[in-house]
Amino acid sequence: MSLLQVQEVTAGYQEGINILNSIDLSVSTDSVTIIIGPNGAGKSTLLKTIYGFIKPNQGSIHFQNQDITSRLPHEIKKLGISYIPQEFNIFPQMSVEENLLMGAWILRNQKNLIQQQLNRVYEIFPALYSFRKAKANTLSGGQQRMLSIAKEVMTSPQLMLVDEPSSGLSPKIAAEAYQFLMQTKEALHSAILLVDHNMEIALNIADYVYVIDMGKVRVHGSRAEFDINRIRSIIQECLLGK
Repeated sequence: MSLLQVQEVTAGYQEGINILNSIDLSVSTDSVTIIIGPNGAGKSTLLKTIYGFIKPNQGSIHFQNQDITSRLPHEIKKLGISYIPQEFNIFPQMSVEENLLMGAWILRNQKNLIQQQLNRVYEIFPALYSFRKAKANTLSGGQQRMLSIAKEVMTSPQLMLVDEPSSGLSPKIAAEAYQFLMQTKEALHSAILLVDHNMEIALNIADYVYVIDMGKVRVHGSRAEFDINRIRSIIQECLLGK
């Protein structure tokens, strides 16, 4: 079942300069869909456009058959989509628990629900309970990535838009970040749309693959249709302009 549908979307940061060029993409319920491509292909721009930070110049975006093309980010979040950016999305001087509560801002004035969500997050990420009173900037890189993910889990999203979760992390800590993501997916039965440069790890968790180049889908298909050698060959062709 299709959860998200992006249809013929064209978008960019400046008028007359498009990064995305009539791009089509869909995400199924309870799946991991990955977006791979060379630098500058439009991967992060696509996530930002879906989440409402950038308004498409043309095309449409539907979530659960509801048109969200012109919705604002906070409206999209309320519908069940969360966005986890490449940088740590935390407040360094706040405690871990204060950060989690900030992640539930759309639930303000619903104290019982917020407490339920907080308890659930601690069940998924028990390590955070141990650090709940500590300032976020005292956590390790892996723990800060965990907190960035957990903060978005506070609203039980049905779809998580995740941009380069291993960026700036050591291989060991990066592996933990992917583990946190999959823990979250399994606990919430949510879908993930993942932009990633770490092709091998991304392929290991993917159900469906999109390779984009110059703001267009170059090739897509189920995970079974791709191995790392094919992906590398396609990326090389993109870089050579073939």
